[in-house]
Amino acid sequence: MITLANLKPAEGAIKKKKRVGRGPGSGNGKTAGRGMNGQRSRSGYSKMAGFEGGQMPLVRRIPKRGFTNIFKKQYNIINLDVIEKSGLDEIKVEDFFENKLAKDSHAMIKILGNGSITRKVHVHAHKFSKAAIEKIKQAGGEITVL
Repeated sequence: MITLANLKPAEGAIKKKKRVGRGPGSGNGKTAGRGMNGQRSRSGYSKMAGFEGGQMPLVRRIPKRGFTNIFKKQYNIINLDVIEKSGLDEIKVEDFFENKLAKDSHAMIKILGNGSITRKVHVHAHKFSKAAIEKIKQAGGEITVL
């Protein structure tokens, strides 16, 4: 019967730490498993990431293409059918996040014209597509570009 008094880990689950440099009897004395001479036998050695012994490293051999535009603007895309379902009469930027219509709080908001809108809404956003502007105004609503 297993009790707290006789609990122990499974066979082979616990392994003793290898104590290097503790004399010839240990089997890892003298050079402590580091071999004879060279950079790797010295204390303080740490290999540079990607170093391949002087051979041109893989990361420098393969071709580089393209670039990352650091000035790129990110937008949360919201369609008119989503605004229609939300049931709100005035939608400000904060409302998109509070009602989980948009995810990325660091990105701006862009309204696209997919779907239709049947009621008056006042929408505040950073950008609107032409179709979205047309449909919102057709339904008697207003837009505010931030």
